[in-house]
Amino acid sequence: MGTQTFTHETITDDKGRQLVVKVEGLQKYFGKNHVLKGIDLEVYKGEVLVLIGPSGSGKSTFLRCLNFLEDPTTGEIRVGDVHVTCGSHGGGFKKDVHEIRMKCGMVFQEFNLFPHKDAIENVIEGPILVKHEKKAEAIRKAEMLLTKVGLGDRMDFFPSQLSGGQKQRVAIARAMAMDPVLMLFDEPTSALDPELIGEVLKVMKELAEGGMTMIVVSHEMGFSRDVADRVVYMDDGYFIEQGPPSEVFFHPKDDRTKRFLRHILPEKEPQHAKELGILEVDQELPEPEAVDGPPQGAAGAALNEDNFQDTAIPEIPLSQGPAGETPLPPGDEKL
Repeated sequence: MGTQTFTHETITDDKGRQLVVKVEGLQKYFGKNHVLKGIDLEVYKGEVLVLIGPSGSGKSTFLRCLNFLEDPTTGEIRVGDVHVTCGSHGGGFKKDVHEIRMKCGMVFQEFNLFPHKDAIENVIEGPILVKHEKKAEAIRKAEMLLTKVGLGDRMDFFPSQLSGGQKQRVAIARAMAMDPVLMLFDEPTSALDPELIGEVLKVMKELAEGGMTMIVVSHEMGFSRDVADRVVYMDDGYFIEQGPPSEVFFHPKDDRTKRFLRHILPEKEPQHAKELGILEVDQELPEPEAVDGPPQGAAGAALNEDNFQDTAIPEIPLSQGPAGETPLPPGDEKL
């Protein structure tokens, strides 16, 4: 695929929607490990896209490639009006990568706040150092954003004085302070206690309602159902199935999607599993050993071995011997 000529222009579709993200043929290798296997995606202004799928399917790597925290191996990435051919070199390439990073706000699982700076100092750091904003203006915007995420009374608190949910809301304010055209969320509630998840999802929902374009990696199926415009099920480096939540959750077409929903929802969100009618999917889907042959479709061998990391049953350790030694597994006594 050659370099396209529309590097800096605004693209709209036939409905007048403005294109914010366009990805074509995105591939990522870590050594010989082929993690992303030809991803194509378009996201339009104001759209909320949620990526779901088992651990190790490539969701977080895809996000990190979008803003070049990871270097994609090959493919084309466009964010806003900046287009980059992955794997290129030179000053022009580095400049465009920097511009894409400036257009993307990223919220991580583990907050990544500066521990020695209070909330407002964490938020103003990027605008002052990277965008060269005047300190007074950066502080004014930070105060507005922290108030917007419900932390108007915590501006001078350090991360050690904040709960996990409050830290994550500071991280969201920090990302928004850079005036991004796209917000990326990498499982932003996975490190939180259950009682703190709602406060972060509430802020994300308000951002979506305000028209922010968002790509979210999450297992929060209730949020996906209520807020997402589109849900993508990802497995083994492929986009297996995508569509509105009403289709992907209630009427999944691919057996891999059905199997994932059957396993993830009853364990993590039993109430939503019931609301989504997941028991009906479970009844309709034959057990893996009853399926004739490997799954068919573009992803081919994505489920030759089931990806059930989230529901795996741990091995039960053997009790120690009389002198405290660990017994050998059965059959290995001769060793």
